[in-house]
Amino acid sequence: MDISSLSLADLKRLLTQIPKEIERRQKDEKVRVLKEIEAIAAERGFALDELVGGGVKKLRAPVAVKYRHPGNADLSWTGRGRQPKWVQEFVQNGGSLDQLKAG
Repeated sequence: MDISSLSLADLKRLLTQIPKEIERRQKDEKVRVLKEIEAIAAERGFALDELVGGGVKKLRAPVAVKYRHPGNADLSWTGRGRQPKWVQEFVQNGGSLDQLKAG
């Protein structure tokens, strides 16, 4: 494809269309390959989930609460991930994380 004769507007339009088309084609290819693999598994007497362990999720234990709001026990935080807004506000107003530690 010779793109040297295309206008700037046409090139910009292509620039936005190409990633979308690539993504669409990749999804289509994944579906096609998955169907092929499922057919091969079925020919041999297996379900695909049996071979790849799909659908089996490991259960994780809940994470213990490390910090609790002093005025509202319903507000808690495990200390993982981003600080909740109430923690940020508490610290900005002169409090410390040590004051929020759950007993």
